[in-house]
Amino acid sequence: MCEIKNTVLHSRHLALGAVMSPFAGFDMPIRYQAGIIAEHNAVRKSCGVFDVSHMGEIFVSGPDALGFVNHVFTNDVSLERPGDILYGMMLYPDGGVVDDLLVYAGFTPGEYLLVVNAANIDKDYAYLLSNSEGYDVRIVNDSDKWAQIAVQGPESEAAVCNVLGLGCASPLSFYTYTETEKDGVRIIVSRTGYTGEDGFEIYSTPDVIISYWDRLVEAGIQPCGLGCRDTLRFEAGMPLYGDELSECISPVMAGLSMFCKLDKEEFIGKDAIVKQKTEGTERKLVGLELSDKAVARAGYPVETLDEIQIGIVTTGYHSITLDKSICFALVDSRYSALGTDLLVRIRNKVFPCKVVKKRFYQTKYKK
Repeated sequence: MCEIKNTVLHSRHLALGAVMSPFAGFDMPIRYQAGIIAEHNAVRKSCGVFDVSHMGEIFVSGPDALGFVNHVFTNDVSLERPGDILYGMMLYPDGGVVDDLLVYAGFTPGEYLLVVNAANIDKDYAYLLSNSEGYDVRIVNDSDKWAQIAVQGPESEAAVCNVLGLGCASPLSFYTYTETEKDGVRIIVSRTGYTGEDGFEIYSTPDVIISYWDRLVEAGIQPCGLGCRDTLRFEAGMPLYGDELSECISPVMAGLSMFCKLDKEEFIGKDAIVKQKTEGTERKLVGLELSDKAVARAGYPVETLDEIQIGIVTTGYHSITLDKSICFALVDSRYSALGTDLLVRIRNKVFPCKVVKKRFYQTKYKK
């Protein structure tokens, strides 16, 4: 049995009365006393702060760092400038997804930060090491040395600049980052987000992140748990590894092939992605909107109007923002066209639904 770890903010979560649960090997807050709806609405309307210290930080450096990262990553890091961030995946040769991640181009030449999903840290690190033969690189899993918070919402810039004094955040555009320091301690501030709203991620040592968390909460910023993190990312059409991406669900199936740069000379899994884009795939990820208020949960069958199963729900909620029952589903590609009428089976009853765009909510990033 794997040991469940605590993040550096664990005692803060308990003091705030958070409901805790194991997630990706960590004891994480699911919701606080305000509840998921209040936390969700705080991010949509004002600002919330998340503990994301469970995420992994792997650094790649050395003379061959650029070539190596391009070899294992689907996006093209050769196009990055220092301070840029790219989203993409690491793939198996058959096109299955090892993980989806962010790559930060270092201000130090030849250094890259790979931010990976918490559940995949050890797997990703092993994958990188196993594919590094022939490359002059240094690969360091520094995940235990870093902590991270995410400040999200339309008022997040004001919170980061005014409450935390990080004025360096204001000039950042979407998917860029900068570095600063506090008493000689390295601090990374980025502007990406996983909620559909403007937002920032702050990485530093545990002491700095604990101090920042305390200042934000004392200033009245709503602490938010993984419950609303999931409802927010889902409304904004963002995948969760293990649900909408996996070793069995490729970027092409998930509708994310735009992050696979096929004009690159090579990357692991490229041949499989080219084949899937050329020949198509048997399954595709779609958005579904139910005509009823019934909630389609992960694992529920998706059926044709003749009640023949042709797919399965991967994530489903009654949208807090939109007041609609919506879900992602992996379905037979023949039934993936927008406007297709289908059924979702919920507890032995079927409910009509229609294929819609996966981005249910109009995102509000600062471009």
